[in-house]
Amino acid sequence: MTSTAGIPVIRPDDTASISTVRHSHPGDALSSRQRLVYVLILGALTALGPFTIDLYLPAFPVLESELGVSPAAVQLTLTGTMIGFGLGQLIVGPWSDKVGRRMPLILATLVHVLACVGAAMASDIFVLGGFRLLQGFGAAAGGVVAMAMVRDLFGGKPLVKMLSRLALVNGLAPVLAPVIGSQLLLVMDWRGIFWVLAAYGAVVIVAVSLWIVETRPKSARLAAGEKTVLQRFRIVLSDRTFVGIAIVGGMTFTGLFSYLSSSTFLFQGTYGFTAQQYGLLFAANSIGVIIGVQTSSYLMRTVIGPQWILTITTGMMLILGISITVLDLTGAGLWGTVVPLWFFITMCGFSFPCVQVIALNGHGQEAGTAASLLGAVNFGLAGVISPVVGMLGVSTAAPMGAVMSVTSIISIAALWFIVRPSRVPELSA
Repeated sequence: MTSTAGIPVIRPDDTASISTVRHSHPGDALSSRQRLVYVLILGALTALGPFTIDLYLPAFPVLESELGVSPAAVQLTLTGTMIGFGLGQLIVGPWSDKVGRRMPLILATLVHVLACVGAAMASDIFVLGGFRLLQGFGAAAGGVVAMAMVRDLFGGKPLVKMLSRLALVNGLAPVLAPVIGSQLLLVMDWRGIFWVLAAYGAVVIVAVSLWIVETRPKSARLAAGEKTVLQRFRIVLSDRTFVGIAIVGGMTFTGLFSYLSSSTFLFQGTYGFTAQQYGLLFAANSIGVIIGVQTSSYLMRTVIGPQWILTITTGMMLILGISITVLDLTGAGLWGTVVPLWFFITMCGFSFPCVQVIALNGHGQEAGTAASLLGAVNFGLAGVISPVVGMLGVSTAAPMGAVMSVTSIISIAALWFIVRPSRVPELSA
């Protein structure tokens, strides 16, 4: 162990020596303070993608007016970001298995910073859409490499605890980003939001350069180099449990994102929320994410396996999605939307760490590839499916609730017929 600027880090040679001395995994030897440092830095990396995607959501009506485009055109810039994020993970994840975590992280984040500058200076919706695609591509490294680093260091129930911390950030960031974005709009225009994102990316690069070192041992990199990218993809995709749980995760995230992509038009347009009131709504929903992630993590470590938690949450999400649709169609109004929506988002919080633990626990040797596929499915499906809400209409909550219901049905089917909960191995201590 060494220290940089007073912050403890693990050096590459430490991971090899620690794992052979009374510890099953390198991270088991970290002190509470050292784990906190990793949670903070890797959490910031994980949040980069969701903040890139969602920070400008409150500015959608302004973009629509200033650029003279339709709501669907503005939503397509969001879809482009999601697709770029998904594709970027498919490249960065396997690359990090082969060459290590640090270099891909720094280079991809640099692409993100440059794309943010381009988006801030965009003159029309097409240029903005192109730079948003690049932003998503560059931000992809944060989420996938952070998860891979955690899997490099931990396994079993300690992996649950660390991934729950990242899942908390990953679940909170999409919800908190519009809150922060709405406050930023009080002091700057929509272009300023992209300058803020550029600064965030630059800070991430500095933090990684100073305090994040290689967690992927050289021997593992050499072993990964003996396999092609396609071979590593084949290893992960031949795992029935991984494929099923990736579908569950992708559908859960798509259900959440159907809300994120339509909420600005629904709540600001239909219900007349100001940008700040809209931000407060997101803040209230963030409490649900916190409750879900933390409770789920505790249950996984002490009471019940993650697969059994998912059997409950997927069923509840279906009930809540149907409730949103029915209550809206029967004229229940604002409260008929926001109450079941809060519980739906809470169920998403329960699900996120369960999906990550099941997906990564059995793939320590190809953690980057597994994390990239998981992320690509999440953001790829959300990017493709969530615009359906815009096409169905964003003046009522019924289309959003309908998409949530359909994604929940697919999650339930994937969990019971592909994953098969009784066949998921128990977590090691």
